[in-house]
Amino acid sequence: MACAQVPLDEQQVTEPGSLGKEQTLPALHPARKEERCFVPYKSPPQDGDPAEAEEFMEHAKFITEDLDWLLALPHDKFWCQVVFDESLQRCLDSYLHHAPRSLDLAPLPSSPAVVEMQRSVHRAVFLTFLRMATHKESKENFLTPAVFGEIIYENFLFDIPKILDLCVLFGKGNGQLLHKMIENIFTQQPSYYSDLIETVPTVVQVFDTILEKCGLLCEAAEPLKLNAHKQPTAMTMSQQDLVDLVLYLCDSTTTIHAFLDIFPTACSSFHADGFLARLTSFYEAAVPDLERAVRKRSFEDKGLQEDLWKRLSHSCRQIVETAHLLLHHSCLQPILEGGENMQTFAEELLQHFTSFLPEKRFLSDYDEQFPIADDISLLQQALPAIDETRTSYLLQGVQSAWDGVGRRRPHGQTRPRGTAGGAGGGASSSSFKLQEPEGGESLKGAEAPTAVPQTGGDSAGCMVSEAELESLLSVIRELLPELGEGFLLRCLQQYDYSSELVINNLLEGRLTPALEQMDRAMPRPVKEKVPDVLDVRSNVFDDDEFDVFRREQVDMSRVWKGRRKGENAREMLNDKQHIAQQKARYQAYETVVDEVVLQPGETGEAYAVDAYDDEYDDTYDMSQVGANDLDGDSLLSRRPFTIPQILRKGNKPELEEEGEDEEEEETLQNNVNRDQFVQDPALLRERAEARRAAMHQRKGFRPEPRPSGVVGQPKGQGQNKETLLDRRKKEAQKGRGANHNRRNMADRKRNKGMIPS
Repeated sequence: MACAQVPLDEQQVTEPGSLGKEQTLPALHPARKEERCFVPYKSPPQDGDPAEAEEFMEHAKFITEDLDWLLALPHDKFWCQVVFDESLQRCLDSYLHHAPRSLDLAPLPSSPAVVEMQRSVHRAVFLTFLRMATHKESKENFLTPAVFGEIIYENFLFDIPKILDLCVLFGKGNGQLLHKMIENIFTQQPSYYSDLIETVPTVVQVFDTILEKCGLLCEAAEPLKLNAHKQPTAMTMSQQDLVDLVLYLCDSTTTIHAFLDIFPTACSSFHADGFLARLTSFYEAAVPDLERAVRKRSFEDKGLQEDLWKRLSHSCRQIVETAHLLLHHSCLQPILEGGENMQTFAEELLQHFTSFLPEKRFLSDYDEQFPIADDISLLQQALPAIDETRTSYLLQGVQSAWDGVGRRRPHGQTRPRGTAGGAGGGASSSSFKLQEPEGGESLKGAEAPTAVPQTGGDSAGCMVSEAELESLLSVIRELLPELGEGFLLRCLQQYDYSSELVINNLLEGRLTPALEQMDRAMPRPVKEKVPDVLDVRSNVFDDDEFDVFRREQVDMSRVWKGRRKGENAREMLNDKQHIAQQKARYQAYETVVDEVVLQPGETGEAYAVDAYDDEYDDTYDMSQVGANDLDGDSLLSRRPFTIPQILRKGNKPELEEEGEDEEEEETLQNNVNRDQFVQDPALLRERAEARRAAMHQRKGFRPEPRPSGVVGQPKGQGQNKETLLDRRKKEAQKGRGANHNRRNMADRKRNKGMIPS
């Protein structure tokens, strides 16, 4: 058998020949391949037919058993079978082509047995590809890396389309394994990088094909003739063509995003070919047109329309996230890691952001998912010398993009960012409303979008004021006066308070089923009467003799303003009637009765509370136990009299500390030799410094902060980093002082055209 510590491509094995004689062959030789036929894969049935389900189960069982047998082979036999068995490669390719994706239109199989069998095949295929991408299984079983790269490349065991399909099919839950697997393939065979670069124009051609099908890509230099056939658009093409186009877009964007997310190293290959610019221009041109077609065209099957909307929304999100991946791994990541070319990467990032400014729809959707202000803040922290005028221009351009598409920028954006107001395209308000399905993995995967657009979407979807609501009702009733205001209110609520959508759907008869069942003459609901304030008020004067809201008559003799007539101030002060009333009350406490004489007929129960209890121990009632113990201060002795702090002279707590310092100084002076007429000044200064240090330590003294150096060097000589940071800090904190945010308000007025630039 093969020798240890020798790569498989250099091993020789001895096996019996056809005539009974032994022959020596290389370990990788077609003669060592086992004769076994691997059947191609067929997708599971979707209609629930028992016969088709049984056929699939039997077919999938063959594939699972064959792949399990293959995985159990030793290292040399496995590679002989993989390299020289064409039926195995056809089986694996058929699974990559026909395996159900997460975004397929076909419903899930109804049989649990079919689902379980599909999972078994899925797992076996993934383990087979994983072993095929591993050139070293142990110290004894391995291939030379260069030979391994040549084997997988020359025999087409892996290529770029296969790798893309692997990322889509097995990416969920296996991202780390797939990353190591693809990284090993590209490391051992660098030729795949050149293949990837050649694949990028093909991906760009996918977007050009979609634009051409929608009539948005016109390459003809001459004007069309009047009788020439017009290019179909998204609104005029057949329904099946529109469905195919949306599915094609969804599959392409999902595949590209899955590959770049699992293998970020490929971002440099896509980034170098201008892929990002083509991606943003495609988004700006195609997405609004497709959204308008899906939303406004009439579909007999409303479920199909909702499914197309979900897939289109999913495609929008995948495009935006793909653009973020390209920018993050090509520009932002090198800046965060630090290096010599940070300035170059920062300049490239700012150039990309500047190129996004004309693409207002894409820029607003990108900023909603990944705020550009956060990236610019990171740049300013990493590179303080960045041009602040340029960054301010970019931020103003982002705000202009939000205003240009008619959307309101969400406040306090956080990742992951959800919905925003409706866009000018009509559907962008729902383009990122995606939810993950509950439960584990299934044939449909977990990437399928589940959000359904509200049939309207041209407004922010928030409540409008009373005046605006009356205006919308009057506009609709001018055209359709026979409709009731209650019915119109429900229509406005359904279509996000867009009068255009309400009128359009009413005239074309495309209302939702809930609105179709309502009475069109339904009046406006009567508002509940607001209760009177006097009926719901709560006051301390409720139900008293002066409650004028509940009493018809009030004794006005008890109500006066100022001094009562005939009243003398001296007489009022000399009136001691209230003292006499209180005196009788307190006299009751002067008499202590030890014995109560009961009159005939009295039971004495009223005095039972004061009766003596024989079981009560009154030994220590008259003794102050523990008050004069020797181990502590007397509890009966009064504390020494001290002047309250509020009554002390000057009301300054520092006097006590200063007094202590003076006493200490007097003690030191008394201890000094009287023969010494003048003490050593250095010694005096040292003692004073020690006293000040002790006082500062007791008070928690803190040194003054470093002064702000916003002045810096003269113009033309350059400024240091501290000066630039101090200037930016001063600029950011101007609104905290007497300026009262004047600069921001002035910029706001200038942006709205109130102040000429």
